[in-house]
Amino acid sequence: MAPSPANEAQCRIIDDVEFGENVFVSPFVNLYGCTVGDGSRIGPFVEIQRGATIGARCKVQSHTFVCEATIEDEVFVGHGVIFVNDKYPRAATTDGQLQGAQDWQLLDTVVQRGASVGSGALILGGIRIGAGATVGAGAVVTRDVASDAVVAGVPARSTAWRSGQA
Repeated sequence: MAPSPANEAQCRIIDDVEFGENVFVSPFVNLYGCTVGDGSRIGPFVEIQRGATIGARCKVQSHTFVCEATIEDEVFVGHGVIFVNDKYPRAATTDGQLQGAQDWQLLDTVVQRGASVGSGALILGGIRIGAGATVGAGAVVTRDVASDAVVAGVPARSTAWRSGQA
């Protein structure tokens, strides 16, 4: 693993990150407690939180938020994609105390190899997006997506459209 990204950029917060070789990290990025694989590119205004893994040769476009998700190799994540890790978020406990990590169940989210997630998509916690799948721009993914499937809409549903078809 490399000790830092392959490029220089201003205004980055990088703490406790494992970098692969030749990782490009844009300015205005927050990365902490995560792993970024070989040859991946992280766009500006991205936050990747503790426990998240970005595979090799991925592109994570600007304004994206990744929390405790596993993004496998060769995945494209469009602009402004939001990953959610808690289906029942609350600020406080029933007795009025601010919630801590012990007060909710973090849900595993996985985007498998070669998948593509369109700009503005919202990925709920506990979802698995299959290898080679495509999630349309603006989709709200509430259920698992099969490998090679194409989904779009709110909530995201399978479509008949395939690459190369009119």
